[in-house]
Amino acid sequence: MDNKELKVIADAMLEKKGQGVVSLDLKPIGTAISDYFIVCNADSTPNVVAIADNVEERMLEKCRRKVTRTQGKENAFWVILDYGDIVVHVFQTPYRAFYRLEDLWADAERTEYTD
Repeated sequence: MDNKELKVIADAMLEKKGQGVVSLDLKPIGTAISDYFIVCNADSTPNVVAIADNVEERMLEKCRRKVTRTQGKENAFWVILDYGDIVVHVFQTPYRAFYRLEDLWADAERTEYTD
């Protein structure tokens, strides 16, 4: 997997005003369920859904990849898009602070994305 897909996801998040866009490289850890997590947050339910939808559209359009599983769109507190080797997490801001996903994977190499 090259980082093109991570860049496509990050750009899709930033296009819809995703905040704090970060990818975590989980490959060296060896116990993770995927190679990468990419995480962002937004301040409203509609914004979370818009980001998740945009990621799905861009991945299909630019990488020809369909999401394998999605979870959380019904309440949009925390939407997960599973691409197998990449898992996308879109949080509402308070939930990202509460779950502190990045802290759980503190050993992972972080890449931050800005527009």
